[in-house]
Amino acid sequence: MADSPVLGEYFVIHALENGVQVIGLTRGPETRFHHAEKLDKNEVMVAQFTEHTSAMKIRGKVCIYTKHGVIRNTDSGD
Repeated sequence: MADSPVLGEYFVIHALENGVQVIGLTRGPETRFHHAEKLDKNEVMVAQFTEHTSAMKIRGKVCIYTKHGVIRNTDSGD
């Protein structure tokens, strides 16, 4: 699995507010939460998809930097 194009894909999550939630979701027949982090304003997390993590759920105001571009979520849902 080391040659998989999914592995090695890093992305950066930059929190624009306190309390941003980053939740990792599992790969496989049943999608489940397997990891959670909470970021405060201006904290940065470098993340990677792995053989166990197929998706991320991110709540809060953030900038996400990927090789495909920048994604900004500046709406906190209020």
